[in-house]
Amino acid sequence: MTPALKLLKGKPHRTLEYAHDPRAPAYGEEAARTLGLEPAQVFKTLVCQLEGGNARQPLVVAVVPVSGTLDLKALARACGARKAALATHEAAERATGYVVGGISPLGQKRRLPLWVDDSAATQAEIFISGGRRGLEIALAPALLCELGNGQFAPLARDD
Repeated sequence: MTPALKLLKGKPHRTLEYAHDPRAPAYGEEAARTLGLEPAQVFKTLVCQLEGGNARQPLVVAVVPVSGTLDLKALARACGARKAALATHEAAERATGYVVGGISPLGQKRRLPLWVDDSAATQAEIFISGGRRGLEIALAPALLCELGNGQFAPLARDD
């Protein structure tokens, strides 16, 4: 049981598992394709580094649909930072306790500020990583924000 699933114990959610292909180039897209899910409902977890401005925390988590791309300028604006960039894999793994491709926005080793693309708020259910490659969690976006102390903001742009 992953830390994310422990945090969700007793809360409404579903888990979906699939055989992860280590050759898959994009983890979230692999989950959507393998599980037959709409890519706009499957969200990837990205750990980002902030610089300058009013940024209170150097690392934050952005959750955006796999059908789009994280707009780093929009994330920086939402966080009150001057600049945002993707964190290194090493920094993301060290801060969250998860491996890249299986980073969940819930149950992280260090609770990082959570930002969720506002497209999630329009959906009854979204899918996020369950804390390991090949494990997805279906839950209400409001529950994700509640448990992760997250906020909705426009963060994604369409590919």
